[in-house]
Amino acid sequence: MSDLKTIVSEAGSGPEFARLYVEHLVEVLRGVDYESVGRVIDLFVEARGRDNTIFFMGNGGSAATSSHFANDLSVCASPEGRPRFRSLSLTDNSAYITCLANDFGYESVFSRQLRNLMRPRDVVVGISASGNSPNVVQGLEFAAQNGGIPVAIVGFDGGRMKQVAQHVIHVQTKKGEYGPVEDVHMVLDHMISNYLATMSE
Repeated sequence: MSDLKTIVSEAGSGPEFARLYVEHLVEVLRGVDYESVGRVIDLFVEARGRDNTIFFMGNGGSAATSSHFANDLSVCASPEGRPRFRSLSLTDNSAYITCLANDFGYESVFSRQLRNLMRPRDVVVGISASGNSPNVVQGLEFAAQNGGIPVAIVGFDGGRMKQVAQHVIHVQTKKGEYGPVEDVHMVLDHMISNYLATMSE
């Protein structure tokens, strides 16, 4: 696997860096385990069939990916006249999040929401480049201990989330390569959502 820091240091111009970055991103994408993607697709379809909810959670860029993923399942993959996905991003209610962070600590902002919202066999998807975000880990642990199905979409070495989750999509990179990991996480969103939209036709 190439090293993004080496690419940055070796690029002599903006266009050259862009070319090398894309080549590195393609290399990262080729390392994705397609079977693990397929298992998550099946899990989402099964959740829809049971009328269970698919929750998403993450911080920073991964919070944006969580919102985007929930949006794509609810809209793109839920066309009129066909079964709909129940999907919700736990990152989107700022009043709720800041209340929980203020009263109980930031580590609990997702697990506390799940305590109120999660039903047995709901799917809880944590998204994190490092796989070690304390609030996402705690959310997955809550799901695992209370009848939910924890899923981790991670990067780097997978972190703690890889150990907690029942299903994992691991985008393997060197530690600290946030850009390529988050890029691939968004590709996974569009890959999965577009497939689910197509198979609904």
